[in-house]
Formats: sequence, C-alpha cells, structure tokens
Amino acid sequence: MNNEFYSKRQSTYAKNGLVATSEGLASQAGLEILKKGGNAIDAAVATAAALTVVEPTSNGIGSDCFALVYFNNELHGMNSSGYSSKNISIEKVKNRGFEKMPTNGVIPITVPGTPKGWARLIEKFGTMSLLEVLTPAIKLASDGFIISETVGFYFERAMNIYKSRNIGEEYNHFFKVFTNQFWIKIL
Repeated sequence: MNNEFYSKRQSTYAKNGLVATSEGLASQAGLEILKKGGNAIDAAVATAAALTVVEPTSNGIGSDCFALVYFNNELHGMNSSGYSSKNISIEKVKNRGFEKMPTNGVIPITVPGTPKGWARLIEKFGTMSLLEVLTPAIKLASDGFIISETVGFYFERAMNIYKSRNIGEEYNHFFKVFTNQFWIKIL
C-alpha cells in the first residue's frame, strides 16, 4: 500500500494485463478484450473506441490516430491522419472572408484517420477481428451508459461555447441528436 512517489491515485499492479483510462467503462472494454484472449493492440483499439463513446469531449472517431507499437522486437510508427479536401486552399479560405483557418464549420473538416488507423493496427498486430474488438464500444453506444461528472462538465461547456457563436446550419443535426435543441442564431 506504500507508494514512494506522491500521487492522488493508488498504484495498481497486475500479473497478466492492465488497462488504464480516464473513464472506467473504456478501461473495462479493453479488459474485456484481454479476458477474451486479445493482445495489447486489440485491447488498445477496443479502449480507444470505447472512449469515443463514453468520453466524446476528449476523444473522437472523427479524429486522427497515431501509434507507436513495439512488436516482435521492432518499433513501428503509424500516422493515420486524415486528408483535407482537394478543393481547399488558403486563397479559397481568404476569399470566404477569413484571415486564418476557422476552427468551426465545414471549412476545417478533414477526413478522419482514426477508423483506418484502428483497422490497420488490428490487421497488422491484432489477434482478433475488428468487429470483435469494436463490440464493447458498440454495446456501450447501443445500450447507453451514465456519463461521468467530468464528461458532463465539458459537454455543457462545449454547448455553451457553440450557443454563443454563429456556427452555421451544418450543426443543426448535431444539436438535435445530442441536445434535442436547435441553437443556431438567426441573423
């Protein structure tokens, strides 16, 4: 029970595997995969997928995926960042009235690299199928779960930020699904 380093959290030790995240349900998803015989890569992808469900304010399937994997005595690096539109350029952004790339709206959208990154990690290093690995996240999304206080805080903060901006009609569906409200300003 003694830890030589100061920490607010208790140290955890495991003989056969360990999964640690900021959200317990995501950790359970990774642990479930380990218990079914999956390896560390299978568990990591399962955990990341579950995080996109239970902690969407910090992690998302619409993001990019980077990984360093030590496998069979070799270090592998992966950059699965998405591409931007072929039709975008700084000149086109400026022609729309922006001096720099906006942070919201359709202009800064890129193709998410995460789904392809997960699939590639499982294909190259995993021992289970992608469907098996994603099943815990799919179950969380379909069955529902109670959000944590931290996620609730950051989700409410994000909604207040979005409500205060003129962010455009492209967000209507988002607000309808996630808040049952429309917050778009009418000019």
